[in-house]
Amino acid sequence: MRLLLAIVALALAAAGADAQAPTWPARPVTLIVPFAAGGPADVTGRLIAEQYSRHIGQRVIVENVVGAGGATGATRGARAAPDGYTLLLGHMGTHAAALTLTPNLAYDPVNDFEPVGIVAEYPLVLALRKDFPADTLAEFVAYARANEAKLNMAHAGIGSVSHTGCLLLGAAIGIKPTMVPFTGTGPAMNALLASQVDYVCDPIVGPMPHVRAGTIKALAVAGARRHPALPDVPTAAEGGLPQFAAAPFYGVFAPKGTPNEVLDKLTDAHAKALEDETMRKRLTDLGADVPEKDKGGAAALATLVKHEIARLTPILKEAVGK
Repeated sequence: MRLLLAIVALALAAAGADAQAPTWPARPVTLIVPFAAGGPADVTGRLIAEQYSRHIGQRVIVENVVGAGGATGATRGARAAPDGYTLLLGHMGTHAAALTLTPNLAYDPVNDFEPVGIVAEYPLVLALRKDFPADTLAEFVAYARANEAKLNMAHAGIGSVSHTGCLLLGAAIGIKPTMVPFTGTGPAMNALLASQVDYVCDPIVGPMPHVRAGTIKALAVAGARRHPALPDVPTAAEGGLPQFAAAPFYGVFAPKGTPNEVLDKLTDAHAKALEDETMRKRLTDLGADVPEKDKGGAAALATLVKHEIARLTPILKEAVGK
């Protein structure tokens, strides 16, 4: 009888503990953005964090973790406790290009994360300092080939989108200019505005306001069509360089092993975010292409990561001589 009473007491205690255990999320969630404030990753991360906050019932706080072209923040995201309280905004750089470009990468982009969903894709723009001696893509190509030794470009770190984009451009043209690293695309853009560097290959959200203001000039959009945000800027294909094609994705990831019930809540919040017309408009106004919810979920992000790894790896290995 005593043994039976003890078993019943233990069962009741366990049931009581389960009843009192807080359900996710019981506290604020952190979204790691692996770049400095002010760039496209930061802007995109803050918009999706705002949406998640609305739909999960807790604040989602953006933490900018800079370094190694996004790999520092992505590593922290991969190594975080898989409890739903740390998420990562990853992109083409952290989850595809880094495999080739980042030495001793401390995480596996495919196997160390649970995909949540795609937030947006931004076509790259070739943007030049205002006084650069070229006004068309063809003129830029001719100048770059003739002046490769003194040409320099800014990027947000080895493996970042801006670094990868200019490697793709360099491979298409056949040049290897001096590459000047910064902690994010915001600082890189400031250097371009100050004419400290010659050009950047940046997602459209960064150059767009400066191109419109006339403080820098854009020669090509690396997309399949002209972008309505910069309708006067031709595509790279129109300029005779179809190989320069890139529209980097930005997506949310959780650490591998995050419980399914947490992932279900996150993917539901993500789907609701993609349906939110206010967020969609804010992103499209920045030049983003935002997927519909049936094309921006976890399965779509997982497929996209594998596709970009397969597409970029041989190009980047040739570009860096690996």
